[in-house]
Amino acid sequence: MFPYILKRLLGLLPVLFGITLLVFMFLHLIPGDPATVILGERGTPEQVEILRSRLGLDRPLPLQYMAFLGSLLRGDLGNSIISGIPIVDEIKSRWPATLELSAAAMLVAAFLGIPAGILAAVRKNSWWDNLAVSGSLIGVSLPVYWLGLMLIYLFAVYLKWLPPSGRISVDLGLGFQPITGVYVVDALLRLNGAVFWDAIAHLILPALTLGTIPLAIIARITRSAMLEVLSQDYIRTAKAKGLPEYWVILKHALKNAFLPIVTTIGLQFGTLLGGAILTETIFSWPGIGYWIYNGILTRDYPSVQGGVIFVAVTFVLINLLVDISYAFFDPRIQYR
Repeated sequence: MFPYILKRLLGLLPVLFGITLLVFMFLHLIPGDPATVILGERGTPEQVEILRSRLGLDRPLPLQYMAFLGSLLRGDLGNSIISGIPIVDEIKSRWPATLELSAAAMLVAAFLGIPAGILAAVRKNSWWDNLAVSGSLIGVSLPVYWLGLMLIYLFAVYLKWLPPSGRISVDLGLGFQPITGVYVVDALLRLNGAVFWDAIAHLILPALTLGTIPLAIIARITRSAMLEVLSQDYIRTAKAKGLPEYWVILKHALKNAFLPIVTTIGLQFGTLLGGAILTETIFSWPGIGYWIYNGILTRDYPSVQGGVIFVAVTFVLINLLVDISYAFFDPRIQYR
């Protein structure tokens, strides 16, 4: 297995090179100038040119890219143009928030999508099957920004059940010292019930918003995989032996249908980590996505480039872990 993992890691290098090149090119095609953004309307043309020279923005684009690539090979992602904070420190401070939100969204998607897909397959052509198929189609079609705004209006503005934005209430956050940066886990570690429930309350709406599309996809994949397995001869044999239906479904059918489900969960989780920009922006969730969004608005090239590269590496590593997990679910798979 080790040669396979090494081969996959080496294959990551050209992918990352292509990502750095595309991000650099597209980012510099966006109208605007970081020096002008920093100085604002009061900056004179002379001041703008001095700042551009200091930031290295007056050099030709190929030279800027080579300098960025050289720093990247040394493990240096640079500093933020706006805040001056090292990109690595920015990622460290914001990564736990994105991880917490993505994990919560995936838990919602998996714990609702898998049972819905199983029931739809077992009760094929029933009202539940039609409801699950129609619901998954609607879930995939709903725009994330629209769904997030509607949930905020209904549960935060109209019913006033949940907070509309942020990770934690201001009064609780001032005296709370996080350990891992994942507030739900940190509250449990510090046995702080008030912070725990407050963090859960802030997490519900963004997790539901972000998890809707993965939920729909997981439900459809689970239904399709289960329908294929339930038609196999060994399933009919298990039923003929008099085994309980729940045992046949969970022990025999679901286990053999789990590979495509695991693949979907892994791909969707990687997508959540990199695609939470809209959700984090709507709910003012201080994660990687919200940070990248602000970097785009302020033309903070190092922040956007560093954030996208980090997300890309995370996505590829998650895919690698999913591939390795195949051998656990199906011992017949051998890696070479």
